[in-house]
Amino acid sequence: MSDINLNERVVVCGANAYEKKYYFNEEMFGKMPQSIKDDLHIICVLFTEEVGGIITIVVEPDGGVSLDTQCAEDDYYYDEISSGLLINKIRMNRKELLESISLFYRVFYLHEKFE
Repeated sequence: MSDINLNERVVVCGANAYEKKYYFNEEMFGKMPQSIKDDLHIICVLFTEEVGGIITIVVEPDGGVSLDTQCAEDDYYYDEISSGLLINKIRMNRKELLESISLFYRVFYLHEKFE
């Protein structure tokens, strides 16, 4: 495993509607259960299919999980309001999944005790 700067945000995964691509950080999160990886893939791809743009799921230096979105400057079809609503829906409906990503990172990289 390469050197990891724990003071920076770490990308877990992301999808890009413009390039029709999905990325998963296998190097750091490859040991996560396959069901979590599959759920993340579905969430990201469905987001870009519904709203467009780019979504990335990142872990903050403290272990918190953020969902970031962006769009191309000339993308007039991207709906920022729908994007915000869908992000909030993901946060509510997939709270346990996001917490499991945080827990994984905090235990394996921040070496916090799990009880």
